[in-house]
Amino acid sequence: MTKIRVLSVDDHPLMREGIAAMIRTQHDMLLVAEAASGIEAVSLFREHRPSVALMDIRLPDMSGIDALIAIRSEFHDARVVMLTTFEGDAEVQRALAAGARGYLLKSMSPAELILGIREVHAGRKRIPPEIAAQIAEHVGEEPLTARELEVLELVAAGKRNRDIADRLFISEETVKVHVRHIMEKLGARDRTAAVAIGVRRGILHL
Repeated sequence: MTKIRVLSVDDHPLMREGIAAMIRTQHDMLLVAEAASGIEAVSLFREHRPSVALMDIRLPDMSGIDALIAIRSEFHDARVVMLTTFEGDAEVQRALAAGARGYLLKSMSPAELILGIREVHAGRKRIPPEIAAQIAEHVGEEPLTARELEVLELVAAGKRNRDIADRLFISEETVKVHVRHIMEKLGARDRTAAVAIGVRRGILHL
């Protein structure tokens, strides 16, 4: 029987050890390599061509999504599953748009994780119901533009409109327009609420 060859990518040794122990107990799986960074993940994927890669989103050198994009630029049929703490619907949508085949939570039971690996290996997608519900809640909403995201990040850093205008080489009035659009899109009553919503949904990372 051909085994499901797994690459585990996480910068926490304890997490990698737990995944390794879990996979070793499965008769149909084989852990082929472990990576602690995005660059290492791309290199090891290229070397081992795993059936499924488990990828954490938070890595020390680049995001797991950027590593996923790099892998899929070389291997279009790569099956990569994001395995992470829940980062918010915006982060999930970014991962899925980049080609992730699944999005599993570190809080899941071992049985659910193993099932997720098998399903993705079989060509299906795997997204927990609670994450699917969050995505559905925001379907059709207009995303923030790149400029609006820049403004929101500076608002989150405590910058005033004048500071933001100087930093981005735009007028203070333009900043006000951007802030108004951000609040409208996020359904926020003020700047503080916009930042809080941005963090909760994974749009912002503080």
